[in-house]
Amino acid sequence: MPLPKETSPVPNAGRDERIARRARGDNWRKPPRRIEASECITCDLCLRNCPEEFGAIFDQGLDVVIVPELCSGCPACVLVCPMDCIYVDEEWAPTGDVLWDHVRLTAGEAAS
Repeated sequence: MPLPKETSPVPNAGRDERIARRARGDNWRKPPRRIEASECITCDLCLRNCPEEFGAIFDQGLDVVIVPELCSGCPACVLVCPMDCIYVDEEWAPTGDVLWDHVRLTAGEAAS
């Protein structure tokens, strides 16, 4: 008879908490990334390669966007982008309500 598996923490608990707070990780030192829409070909490679624990990249209409509060600044998206259109965003602005509603829906939460 197999031993019961230990209960592991929810893999996206940190992401869920950042979504609820609409805030970046307290210990993140790197600024978030941003996608320059005029250079992007919407191939979605960045979206598919953003680590699940961050899940910071979303399709928004015809654009692909990075939610700065969810982006740790890691280079995963930059490394796969064929257009080199992802940049460090030193002067990022808080994400608006419409995109947060989309984030919550895709995270399985009810939009408020």
